[in-house]
Amino acid sequence: MKKISFFDTKPYDKEFFDEELKKYPDYKMVYHEEKLNAKTAVLAKGSDAVVAFVNDDLSADTLRKLKKRNISCVAMRCAGYNNVDINYAGEHDMHVMRVPAYSPYAVAEHAMGMLLTLNRKLHRAYNRIREYNFSLNGLTGFDLHGKTVGVIGTGKIGRVFMDICKGFGMNVIAYDPFPIVNSDIHYVSLDELFEQAHIISLHCPLTKDSRHIINGKAIKKMRDGVVILNTSRGALINSEALVEGLKDGKIRAAALDVYEEEADIFYEDNSNTIIQDDILARLISMPNVLITSHQAFLTEEALGNIAETTMKNLDQFFTGAALENEVKK
Repeated sequence: MKKISFFDTKPYDKEFFDEELKKYPDYKMVYHEEKLNAKTAVLAKGSDAVVAFVNDDLSADTLRKLKKRNISCVAMRCAGYNNVDINYAGEHDMHVMRVPAYSPYAVAEHAMGMLLTLNRKLHRAYNRIREYNFSLNGLTGFDLHGKTVGVIGTGKIGRVFMDICKGFGMNVIAYDPFPIVNSDIHYVSLDELFEQAHIISLHCPLTKDSRHIINGKAIKKMRDGVVILNTSRGALINSEALVEGLKDGKIRAAALDVYEEEADIFYEDNSNTIIQDDILARLISMPNVLITSHQAFLTEEALGNIAETTMKNLDQFFTGAALENEVKK
């Protein structure tokens, strides 16, 4: 019987993994509500592997403590792995797997949903109607048809989002440091994208090169009244620069499913606490900012695919098969 410690557990995680585990009678999942970090790694004592998520801390210190407990397998139940010290893992014979594609439709559709909601003020209209306020003042949006959307990152999610935008009759341009060869994607330079796009949507991984790809200098190059969407990783945007751009009117609106300092805030009920993050509090207070709690992935199909691929990754490790989804140094 292989014992696996599952961190940052939510009810929907347990529901879908328990269903998938029916196919693996030789595996036992131990669920922990705590996030994985150097302090909580002790909870994995006696386990053969750990399952982690986007806001778990898999720094060298955490990996070192897992290794001391003879744990050499880390199964990320997400696509991103910027929170994992891949160099340390590689140097100490630790294997890190991920779920490269769980549902590009889930994230792309959420991005479009946020754009529609923000543009047409659907969230504000909903709240007004509940108070029997049927005024239309302040609810004016703009036609998406004919507007130029700039997509940064043309992986699976970015391409699905591009297709959705084309369905709305939008002009689509894109930037990617690794463009797809022989595609029909209209690639432009990053500066050209900033200058031309009415709407900018981020669909790229977080790397040392993409960190704060949206910063003060970038915002100055953008069209006046640009709308920014981020459903990828929070640190792609310099939050202070975003606030300044919103305050001075350069940025018309922003839709954020992620935030660079979200780790100790998102996924948790903080309704009875005072948020200590002044930048996040400022963003939440702005009427032209829409924030969701990193939920773009949250569909039944995506959760099912995450559980299926994660268990397949673990089974490949324990049976000695080739690791299809291993992240290497």
